[in-house]
Amino acid sequence: MNLIIKNGNIINKQGFYSGKGDILIKNGIVVDVAENIGQDALGVVKLIDASGLDVLPGLIDAHCHLREPGFEYKENIETGTASAAMGGFTAVACMPNTEPVTDSEQVVKYITAKALEEGHVKVYPIGAISKGLKGEELSEIGELKFAGAVAISDDGKPVENPSLMKKALMYSKMFDMPVISHCEDIGLSENGDMNEGYFSTVLGLRGIPSIAESVQVARDVLLSEYTSVPIHIAHVSTEASVNIIRGAKRRGVKVTCETCPHYFALTDEQCLDFNTNAKVNPPLASEKDRDAVIEGLKDGTIDIIATDHAPHHQDEKNIEFALASNGIIGFETAFSLAYTMLVLPGHLTISDLAEKMSANPAKLFGLMAGGSIESGRPADITIVDIEKEYTVDVSKFKSKARNSPFDGFELTGAVEYTIVDGKVIVMGGELSN
Repeated sequence: MNLIIKNGNIINKQGFYSGKGDILIKNGIVVDVAENIGQDALGVVKLIDASGLDVLPGLIDAHCHLREPGFEYKENIETGTASAAMGGFTAVACMPNTEPVTDSEQVVKYITAKALEEGHVKVYPIGAISKGLKGEELSEIGELKFAGAVAISDDGKPVENPSLMKKALMYSKMFDMPVISHCEDIGLSENGDMNEGYFSTVLGLRGIPSIAESVQVARDVLLSEYTSVPIHIAHVSTEASVNIIRGAKRRGVKVTCETCPHYFALTDEQCLDFNTNAKVNPPLASEKDRDAVIEGLKDGTIDIIATDHAPHHQDEKNIEFALASNGIIGFETAFSLAYTMLVLPGHLTISDLAEKMSANPAKLFGLMAGGSIESGRPADITIVDIEKEYTVDVSKFKSKARNSPFDGFELTGAVEYTIVDGKVIVMGGELSN
């Protein structure tokens, strides 16, 4: 279906045209971006009036969990990608802690085939660094690459053996595969429940020292520097981690990193009343850490805002805090939280946000789709109303899960349209297919 988007405020820092204008789409490809395109151009059959709305390159989530195969009772590709579309994401990269683990050609191909059949948005599998996520033996990285994986990670578990991580970096260079590191020193975290500090003491819960993350961030930055191979640090949450990465970038180390909305929107105080929906890994940290994450986003130390969408069944959250699973669902609140907490206070511009949620993830994975709106590129586009205020209601989410600490939050900035390859997936804030 040919499509024209009229009168939108086009946020397109990486493209050739920004400002108020139109976008013409034919056969899923952008064919023109200009100030005033005739509505009869190329036999357009559908028009979106984007007056008063901001038009962004399609958002890309660099880090999520779709749970399929193996944990479909939590989430599956159909429900997960429906949730992603509602959040404005035109593509997502899913982590390998499935069952079986995404450590083989067969599982990668299963995910891609299932996504083509049932997915609402594009799905890019991330393969495992080690077989079975056991941290003992490298997966067949080349096989994963050729099957369609866009990166490797043992997310959910750290690669404890530094020699294995060094080998992973060296092999990844051969296949041009980004390595995404879940940084956690298990010896320091010791199966703790939440951030070590005042609130863990008040609640009588086992604390996790913030250095459990930053110690391994330092290790992996040094491994990247030693091998001259890029590394990407997942879900950065502490001041020390931000400082380590900032210093490494200044030295020319090829390190990139991401954070998630809950790390710039919340602190460990959210765990009061034993709120298991605030239990995540790495744990929500202190106000000082939150401020450091925001500063890292402002100065470019932190490249990407990802969701770490981690759905769980209610029975895995509605139990004692110490026994509850780690994780927050994030697709349907990510943009609004970023706009409310970062753009409205002046920490970032809407253009900065588009870079961190589209252009930089596209660059990390080497994707043609996403990052900019320009002629010849796939028509993956997100249209948002930055004036719209709403109250988060998790009961209306398209995800199977409801484990969000943001239920009831008042947010500004809502997704109105999500367009994938020229197909309108979300229209007027509602799923259209």
